[in-house]
Amino acid sequence: MQLTLHSEYALRVLLYLGARQGNPSSTREISSAYRISKHHLVRVVKTLAEHGYLAATPGRGGGIALARPPGLIRLGDVVRDAEPQMRLAECFNRASNRCVLTPVCTLRPVLEEALAALLAALNRYTLEDLLAGGARKKMAARLIRIAG
Repeated sequence: MQLTLHSEYALRVLLYLGARQGNPSSTREISSAYRISKHHLVRVVKTLAEHGYLAATPGRGGGIALARPPGLIRLGDVVRDAEPQMRLAECFNRASNRCVLTPVCTLRPVLEEALAALLAALNRYTLEDLLAGGARKKMAARLIRIAG
């Protein structure tokens, strides 16, 4: 299984903002630091703001920042919110499912259990856990070097 870029970028944005310890940033700054598409990042920021992870202030003096403490941002919740249509197999999408085994399938319940286990494992960690033990300073220093 591979996360979509949308959820991967969502986690990266949160790490970036968490490393900045409350200092607002711009999508341009984040996309430059990570060398990723600003256009895609804008959509990710919109998703994170809609789910209450980010506060976005428009305008010249604005920016984006964490809307809640890092200890209250669970990783599994972020992935679930960034990928509401998460599918491990074709049969997870009822509209496009063409599998002839669906009515008698014994694989789908196993895949559903695996997905639930993945999200539960991610939810054992918060953004604060990822920033603990000096990681926040190391990430901030690394991002400054890259951007500079």
